[in-house]
Amino acid sequence: MGTNQNSTEIDEGLYSRQLYVLGHEAMKRMKNSNVLIAGMRGLGVEIAKNITLGGVKSVTVHDEGNTEWNDLSSQFYLAEEDIGKNRAEASEKHLAGLNSYVPVSSHTEKLTEDFLYRFQVVVLTDSSLEEQLWIGDFCHRNNIKFIVADTKGLFGQLFCDFGEEFIVTDPNSEEPLHAIVTRVSKDNPGLVICLDDTTTHGFRTGDYVTFSEIQGMTELNNCKPIEVQFNDHYSFFICDTSNFSDYEKGGIVTEVKMPQKLTFKPFREALKEPTYQISDYGKMDRHGTLHIAFQALHQFVREYSCLPKPWGKNDAERLVAIANKLSEEEPSILSEEPLNEGLVRKLAYVAAGNLSPINAFIGGVAAQEVMKACSGKFVPLSQWMYFDALECLPQENEEFLLTEESCQPRDCRYDGQIAIFGSDFQEKLKAQKYFLVGAGAIGCELLKNFAMIGLGAGEGGSITVTDMDTIERSNLNRQFLFRPGDVTKMKSETAAAAVRKMNPSVRITAHENRVGAETGNVYHQDFFENLNGVANALDNVETRKYVDSLCVFYQKPLLESGTLGTKGHLQVIVPHLTESYGSSGDPTEHSIPICTLRNFPNAIEHTLQWARDEFVGLFKQPAENVNKYFEDPSFIDHTMALQEGQALEILEGVYRSLDIDKPESWADCVAWARRHWQTRYSNHIRQLLHNFPPDQVTSSGAPFWSGTKRCPHPLEFDPGNCLHMDYVVAAANLFAEIYSIPGSRDRVTIQQILLSVDVPPFTPKSGVTIHTKDEEMEAAEHSTDNGRLAELKELFSSRKNVTGTAMQPIDFEKDDDTNFHMDFIVAASNLRAENYDIPAADRHKSKLIAGRIIPAIATTTSAIVGLVCLELYKVVQGHRPKGAFRNGFINLAVPLFAFSEPPPAASLKYRDKEWTIWDRINVQGIKPNGEEMTLAEFLNYFKKEHGMELISIVCEVWNVYAEHMRQEVQTKRLSQRLSEIVEMLSKEKIEEHVKGLKFEINCKTEEDGEDLPPVFYQIR
Repeated sequence: MGTNQNSTEIDEGLYSRQLYVLGHEAMKRMKNSNVLIAGMRGLGVEIAKNITLGGVKSVTVHDEGNTEWNDLSSQFYLAEEDIGKNRAEASEKHLAGLNSYVPVSSHTEKLTEDFLYRFQVVVLTDSSLEEQLWIGDFCHRNNIKFIVADTKGLFGQLFCDFGEEFIVTDPNSEEPLHAIVTRVSKDNPGLVICLDDTTTHGFRTGDYVTFSEIQGMTELNNCKPIEVQFNDHYSFFICDTSNFSDYEKGGIVTEVKMPQKLTFKPFREALKEPTYQISDYGKMDRHGTLHIAFQALHQFVREYSCLPKPWGKNDAERLVAIANKLSEEEPSILSEEPLNEGLVRKLAYVAAGNLSPINAFIGGVAAQEVMKACSGKFVPLSQWMYFDALECLPQENEEFLLTEESCQPRDCRYDGQIAIFGSDFQEKLKAQKYFLVGAGAIGCELLKNFAMIGLGAGEGGSITVTDMDTIERSNLNRQFLFRPGDVTKMKSETAAAAVRKMNPSVRITAHENRVGAETGNVYHQDFFENLNGVANALDNVETRKYVDSLCVFYQKPLLESGTLGTKGHLQVIVPHLTESYGSSGDPTEHSIPICTLRNFPNAIEHTLQWARDEFVGLFKQPAENVNKYFEDPSFIDHTMALQEGQALEILEGVYRSLDIDKPESWADCVAWARRHWQTRYSNHIRQLLHNFPPDQVTSSGAPFWSGTKRCPHPLEFDPGNCLHMDYVVAAANLFAEIYSIPGSRDRVTIQQILLSVDVPPFTPKSGVTIHTKDEEMEAAEHSTDNGRLAELKELFSSRKNVTGTAMQPIDFEKDDDTNFHMDFIVAASNLRAENYDIPAADRHKSKLIAGRIIPAIATTTSAIVGLVCLELYKVVQGHRPKGAFRNGFINLAVPLFAFSEPPPAASLKYRDKEWTIWDRINVQGIKPNGEEMTLAEFLNYFKKEHGMELISIVCEVWNVYAEHMRQEVQTKRLSQRLSEIVEMLSKEKIEEHVKGLKFEINCKTEEDGEDLPPVFYQIR
């Protein structure tokens, strides 16, 4: 049973990442929904897992049947000892362990109307057409949301009926658009002109907006939502404004997401008059045939009491005959197009199969539809969706490789997969050696699929998984291999132990390493050359690019994927066939101009980033620099080697930390926090307004405080104001922590201390420069108070008069609500927002932005990993044409599914030879006599073997050879071994695991811009 919890309360610690996808209101509606999932084979358990993690009111799983060998190919909560036991009962306890807030129960009797009345959503999987028809009728009559989900081998089917009047409260997962208004005309219709900066307004015809902060034409402020008509990227039309007041200045226009009312056909009607959700734009012509073929499959089972035999030609022809008859009875379904008999045969061949990746994809999509049904958040499917992954079948010698004999059941856990790909391919899967980087949400789903398909589960096979992180409570909502008792344990080892239970044959080794240059002694040439492939499950671009570079260098396939809320992407990278991840990579993140952060914020994102910078600048960097000063005798020399302005800032920070700001007691910490509040939220603002008064105009006569520049006002400290006290309490405790002084949460005592704090008076000064553009700031960085810098250098160089002890730098941690970190961020940001009349952000939103949290939900992860593992099948088969592979992007909110053939690796040319990133020049550096070649011999080798006269050789960042080197350096190096030169330049011995060096070379050429492949120089 679940943990008792008030229906309006949401455990933000557990659901935090999902809350950033769905929002509090949608989550509250989900908590009032009882969901029935009928059918506990692989698809049913996938849906149940995702819905239980999601946090509905209750989940009931239903199945009248018992576990069979075929089930174990994808039902990850059934084991060999469960064969013969009821599937629902055997799965119940595992599902119940996923989320203590969601009671899970099982039902093993026939479904009845009285039983169905209990639920708000009913999901049927692995059900007969007769059952779908009567339950569909019942649910539509009683306004129960109804979903049919089915998978047959490499095919999937989904149907949704959410009733006569279904309200969508938010059609997508995007934040509402907003733009700065610069002018509104008095016309019919009125024309709104937005600030012409680096971004467009983004509004489209049919969108609705409202206005705020407009001066003059105040009728628009807080108006009812107004429909927009697009004009151009910086303007749009609204309602009749001809009788409104004259527009003066300012204003923010914000998108309003309007509720949408949708009407669904009942199942029986939609069966005869289908509308289709596109699941692959390259296969739109298959919808009608698959709609008929799935009905034909139901009729086949009724007539023969079984599914068609795997790759059985006679059964395939029987199914084609049934499908042809149905298409004649319902000619409108094919819209005068002929039945695709070849597609129907393929369905017959694989229908008895049972694949974990297909169930993961369809199960993820179906579970998101359940969440939509419960919450009204996002747009449901309309109404049928069909999906196939026939590209996974071998395209050459299919009939020879796949026969009834090779695909017949073996009474083993892989029977569902053997039915599709045959027993030989299963053995190939079991012998694979794969490296998984990351054991978070995507990593957990990949490991589950790896275990189900038997990857690395046989003689010679293995999976190595590495993750340096420990399990946090917020992980439990989507990283389904972990339980509350696993919090603080290592992710990789815990995940490995969990999948061993799912498939005891899996040969998995867990590491706790970061993959980077520092672990090159672990993930070296021997390690990579022993692999068949790599899968990334990472959330940062830097490590993705590093792993990608290793895969390119060692020529290993890479499966790359990621999610962001309801969005997900996958990229398959195949040596000598496709481009790599690093060939394009992710777009660079938009940075906020420094002047905007320091003086001219106009959005809560600006004040939150400012607060993050404050946190680092107050509680981390100064303490780190103090420690470096005491630990490193060369600290002053290293600091003085920096740009003068930077050096002065560092030394001033050390001086303040060890002298004028250093506290002796808790009361001193409170006093420091109070005075810092005064400096930031009053004094600095008063100085800014002294430099640029509210009525300031620019050289062109335009108001200075307009557009993105919001005119601020100083704050007056009030100990009775909760936000003011939030700041002082958090700042004082953090300041005390870096000096190892005990803090306090006692606000009464803190207020008493504040009564005696001396806050120096402040008068704005003339002659203070405040920059309005980053370019001005960069130019001014060269003008430094050299006298003060020399004074500080002399003070710290002597070390005689400097006393102090090590400090405790604080690393920002967003997920601990007891450490004052988010308390400080929220208070600091919202006080600054109040300075500039920017709407404040609550703690939830502040944590998202300041913590740079990636919104996540289990449904997207499940679906995208299913697609990744379909590509894995193709990679393992080998020798597939590029057209067989699929990169993909999905957005379950909209919903959108887009697939494309991976781009080829870019072709480069040297003379008459073409090459790509996958090519390299291999040079055996060890001569037949066992000695390594010298630089002179290396140069001669290229001249003789490749006709190249090298002019430079670079290893990492070191210039091994350049023709412009001084003659004495050249002469000396020509007689040296290349490894000897690299050791001399790097000042490090080449470690034993390094078997080769990578060189970048250039040579004399008649044409400019010609590139050469890298050189792999073998030394061991």
